Amino acid sequence: MLRKFIKLFADRKVWVRQILVAGLAGAVAWQVGDLLIEDGGVVAAIVCSLSIRISLHKSVREGFGQIVGTAIGATVALATVELFSFGFISVGLTILVCSIVARALHLGEVASVNVPVTALIVIGPGISGTTALHRLGSTLIGAAIAILFSYFSHAKTPVGRAVDQITKVSTKAAKLLAEMSEGVAAGYSQKEAGHWLAKARLLIEDVPSIRSQAIEARGHARWFPTAEKDEAEEVYIKGIALEHTLVQVRTIARTLFDSSVSGGIADSTKKQIAVALSAASYAITAKFDDSDELDSADSTPTDDAREAGAALAESLIEDAKDADQEQIVRGLSMVANIERIADSLDESSPAITDVITPDEPAHVKIMAVSPIDQTLKINRRASRRVRKLFRKYF
Repeated sequence: MLRKFIKLFADRKVWVRQILVAGLAGAVAWQVGDLLIEDGGVVAAIVCSLSIRISLHKSVREGFGQIVGTAIGATVALATVELFSFGFISVGLTILVCSIVARALHLGEVASVNVPVTALIVIGPGISGTTALHRLGSTLIGAAIAILFSYFSHAKTPVGRAVDQITKVSTKAAKLLAEMSEGVAAGYSQKEAGHWLAKARLLIEDVPSIRSQAIEARGHARWFPTAEKDEAEEVYIKGIALEHTLVQVRTIARTLFDSSVSGGIADSTKKQIAVALSAASYAITAKFDDSDELDSADSTPTDDAREAGAALAESLIEDAKDADQEQIVRGLSMVANIERIADSLDESSPAITDVITPDEPAHVKIMAVSPIDQTLKINRRASRRVRKLFRKYF
């Protein structure tokens, strides 16, 4: 019984480490807040708990949002209480104005919520300029401690976490292709094909987290002195290549499912399809294998996957007169999918090298539009209006 209890935590080392760091950070924030600011421990601990995230990069962003939210909230709260005193009107106006200001500044989701919440904390009974400054100082302390402790939330760097995530998902993709290869060779059923398609859809759901971790690794390398920018960029490209690969794996699973619904795959092409899927599976596995044997081989696993796909295409063309046309089309589509997988793994496809991948969505950023961009837009608008006035009167 004791072993099972210990195993529950041993199997969740990352999670245990994170909650221990978060708990210790909150306790330190409370102690430091009380030491530096009178009764500032509670606010510091609350802000620390809200700001600390699973990584240093994300905690910096969350801390920035907390500080912006507190500054705006304190200012609005003091102004509304001064005009209307503490009550129904001041609370409602504070929430309304804070929400409008957060939207106008293009703050992200987290900071947009923190602005009215922080304002309500500041607007509590006994509000005064001194109290607001004390709570603002406590917020700075809590955010700073969260950023400091978040460095210890993970044993690995953002690049290391991205590599682990990419390796884990790619292993699942290779295993699924191998499973489909064996199923095709043995003669699969519609139920099996549906099972493969469900697995492929689950793999696609990992794409956003892979992209987010790869973006974090690249962003971390830009400002952290010990990070390797080239390594981060390489991991980022690998993440994009894996994303393209997963899409092709899902398409193959869908093609096999559609074939099972329409009567199954012709016996004459089962072997070639199974070989091609097996070659693609091995190519994905070899992509993340650092073995020296692969470097000394005459042909690469991706070359073998292309050759297996070409052999499948020849077999399909030979049977084109006697076989069902729809099955021929589906088989040729799998050939194209395997070719795309090989190109993605080689990172030679223009779709990966020549197309700029968008950064993370605006709604997950602390500020959807950067302060620099906002300032430039305001300056351009002001300059246009000044020029219009100057031309009109002079």
